[in-house]
Amino acid sequence: MTKAYFNAKAAIWDKVIAEKNRDKLQKLADSLGIASGSTVLDVGTGTGVFVPFLLTKIGSSGRLVCLDFAEEMLKKARAKNFEGNIEYICADITSTQLDDATFDSIVCYSSFPHFQDKPKALREINRMLKKGGVLSICHSSSRNSINDIHRKLPEVCHDLIPDEKEMLQLLSEAGFGNIRIYDDADSYVASARKPG
Repeated sequence: MTKAYFNAKAAIWDKVIAEKNRDKLQKLADSLGIASGSTVLDVGTGTGVFVPFLLTKIGSSGRLVCLDFAEEMLKKARAKNFEGNIEYICADITSTQLDDATFDSIVCYSSFPHFQDKPKALREINRMLKKGGVLSICHSSSRNSINDIHRKLPEVCHDLIPDEKEMLQLLSEAGFGNIRIYDDADSYVASARKPG
């Protein structure tokens, strides 16, 4: 149901649903600590709303892999012809077949609530991160705002950001350490590091 929902919404996503405040998106990207030259996986790329902001962080020597399970969303992202070392992969995060220890940073912008098997997704993310690599789960609104929006939409009413206790447990059980959760009116960021 979720994949069909996102494919159906792809045509109107940027106009109706996506965050349009570029300053907010840039500030969010700046807060993730992504170094120039990094290899980054963007999980749930969608129409590529966050891609230009990730590209500013990795620079010309970095590499960005854009992953989404909804082919229509990924087509919209690809059609924007972003400049940089970018690869697009249509797959579910729980079955990517990407290599172990590939990424310096993995970002889930506005996508984590929609992971149907969050523990399995987090284990896969941990597997694909290099030692010392960082996972950032982020949104350009607060947890409560995101959850309130989702609860009103029948197709995604169960796709929620877990509370702090559950998020800490999910990340810890997936093998992450140095877990930090930041939640205010403008943004939500849960960051965690794969032990080095």
